[in-house]
Amino acid sequence: MRVGVPTEIKPQERRVGLTPASVREFVAHGHSVLVQSQAGVGIGAPDSDYISAGADIVPDAASVFADAEMIVKVKEPQPVERAMLREGQILYTYLHLAPDPMQAEGLCEAGVYAIAYETVTDCDGGLPLLAPMSEVAGRLAVQAAAQSLTVTSEGRGVLLGGVPGVLPARIVVIGGGVVGLNAARMAMGLGADVTVVDTSVARLREIDESFDGRIRTLYSTRNGLEEVVAQADAVIGAVLVAGARAPKLVDRAMLRTMKNGAAIVDVAIDQGGCFETSRATTHNDPIYVVDSIVHYCVANMPGAVPLTSSQALNHATLVPGLKLADLGLKEALRSDPHLKNGLNVAQGEIVHSVVAEALGRSYVPADEFLVA
Repeated sequence: MRVGVPTEIKPQERRVGLTPASVREFVAHGHSVLVQSQAGVGIGAPDSDYISAGADIVPDAASVFADAEMIVKVKEPQPVERAMLREGQILYTYLHLAPDPMQAEGLCEAGVYAIAYETVTDCDGGLPLLAPMSEVAGRLAVQAAAQSLTVTSEGRGVLLGGVPGVLPARIVVIGGGVVGLNAARMAMGLGADVTVVDTSVARLREIDESFDGRIRTLYSTRNGLEEVVAQADAVIGAVLVAGARAPKLVDRAMLRTMKNGAAIVDVAIDQGGCFETSRATTHNDPIYVVDSIVHYCVANMPGAVPLTSSQALNHATLVPGLKLADLGLKEALRSDPHLKNGLNVAQGEIVHSVVAEALGRSYVPADEFLVA
């Protein structure tokens, strides 16, 4: 199979779909890999590294999209990229379609098979291709919270871990999944007073036991959430419903109960955000203030650390990507129901039920497009 890797063009996005090490694996499996010139520059991988790995370097994105049977990316295709997609092509990347009907429409019009990293599952019900970026985002969220609490960011001037004789910051993490767990671990490590809120008692019990009670846990009810949000110095939104829009758990009335200069970090912003007042921001202009509360809502947080993020992402996406190339799309998805769960769009139709519901579109089962 001819596999193509274009340079990411979303603002402040320096990750790359395939690292040179991953290219070498595809080539060893007998596939050809087209890499756009300078695609790896953001992770310190020049064209010469890709040539050494066996890739063919092409001058522009048009050359990649025109010749490749499968496009491997990191972020959702931008409008100019969607215009270059063609019928029957495989697109393998993060999509986050639920809050993005324009992208969904564009992919349907292109007639591609679009596989979203964030809805591929594993035998335990986890999201293995989303997990590495969730780990990165959770850890970065604490750094963002710490910076947002400084007066230079219009925050209330609180040091996350405090100092002897001065209480540490109170950090509330909404969601005990991969993002929330990593955020809680980092915040605790910096000395903050951490509370994790979740609707799963089993998950809260697991967190309590893992950290020997050093992290507080709270079952999520509106009363409980209102109480801890009002007391918090920073709230990290770490909720996820695979394929769906994030639920708005903190409304504006709740926001107004927070301390002036407190901060929120909305890691769920890729799926629409879990705070009523959230809107996507960029690494160049990451924060804004609403009702005296500092909002950090960067939509591609792991893009701030592209080398770590690209390596971690490739470790997760390589094997499924090789399966798609080795077996072809239909056989790969027929043989692997977890990979099939990643298929969001096929030949003009939405084929993931949760995504279709979020978009208010009709749903066609993926199996209808996978017949021999």
